[in-house]
Amino acid sequence: MPLALFALAISAFGIGTTEFIINGLLPEMAHDFGVTIPAAGLLVSGYALGVAVGGPPLTMLGGRWSRKTMLLALMVLFIVGNLLSALAPDYGVLMAGRLLAAFAHGAYFGVGSVVAADLVAPHRRASAIALMFTGLTLANVLGVPLGTWIGQAYGWRSTFWVVVVIGVIGLAGVLALVPRQERRPVSLRTELATFKKGGVWLALAMTVFGFAPVFAVITFIAPMMTGVGGFSPGAVPIVMALFGVGLVVGNIIGGKLADRALMPAIYGSVAALTLLAVVVAWLAGNQIAFVVAITLFGVAAFATVPPLQTRVLDAAAGAPTLASAANIGAFNVGNAIGSFAAGLTIDAGLGYTSPAWTAALLGLVGLGVAGLAGLQARRHTLVTA
Repeated sequence: MPLALFALAISAFGIGTTEFIINGLLPEMAHDFGVTIPAAGLLVSGYALGVAVGGPPLTMLGGRWSRKTMLLALMVLFIVGNLLSALAPDYGVLMAGRLLAAFAHGAYFGVGSVVAADLVAPHRRASAIALMFTGLTLANVLGVPLGTWIGQAYGWRSTFWVVVVIGVIGLAGVLALVPRQERRPVSLRTELATFKKGGVWLALAMTVFGFAPVFAVITFIAPMMTGVGGFSPGAVPIVMALFGVGLVVGNIIGGKLADRALMPAIYGSVAALTLLAVVVAWLAGNQIAFVVAITLFGVAAFATVPPLQTRVLDAAAGAPTLASAANIGAFNVGNAIGSFAAGLTIDAGLGYTSPAWTAALLGLVGLGVAGLAGLQARRHTLVTA
């Protein structure tokens, strides 16, 4: 694989760390700014909203730039956002910094996916995208635990300074290693016109509902473990680390399977995610079985990512950049839907295993959408043949 892919992965590692690190530092940040834990929690949902709504507009604004220039600009924005967070004198400035970093996140993975796919032969595109996303998965395994420890030991601001350093390294890597790809300029009108294609909307819907089961389960994994499985609170980070290892493995598997057969990879990964959600719910009271199931759930979770991202590039062929950024937003919409729907089931008194059953239902919807997308793709192939 080209070295440029590793530069993209380093940046993705920094972006993934800043996305998820807030979860482990909420009490400290809430105390420093004199806000409640739920108010501090808005730093998480605000970031997700920033990714969903900020990526496509930024991608449009940079549409006339080369993709390398766009990646460099986004990394600068990411660094500035984290600098602002590290220096924030109040909660409002911290939220502003989080939003700037989130805007860079959505556009970076959208543009980066297109760049990664163009760096390799067509039959290796999904694996190239998977390698870039490896940075995001490693952030869960290494970046978040290490960043949480640094924040707790030296203050939460120190974690953001570390992320700034990672961002600078990623920026230097992109500058030195990513080639300035020659491409025919694509107008904004052409990029927008791709959304007239039904296949693009089906691809985005597959992403929303195919990935929604992940956050339906993971958002409420702590109360599921302690309230149903009898785990101690100290076991939660350990199990989350195993889940993170599953993400890394699944990302690699998903890329390889998608390179061999794209739509079957989507069917298989979403089906596995759906089935494992049922297993998680069923075995929540058995500690050993639960740990195995949640690790495998992590494998299935990120096995969906390379094929779903590759599918939207195929559906938007000729003008993929904006659609790719929109698909990163679709992942975050799925995150929001999954966690919100699962929360409703808990509020309704259905217990702490209800998020896993909710995940299974969302997965079935994702499979239905994937089936429709497959039919649409086959019809399109017959018409153009």
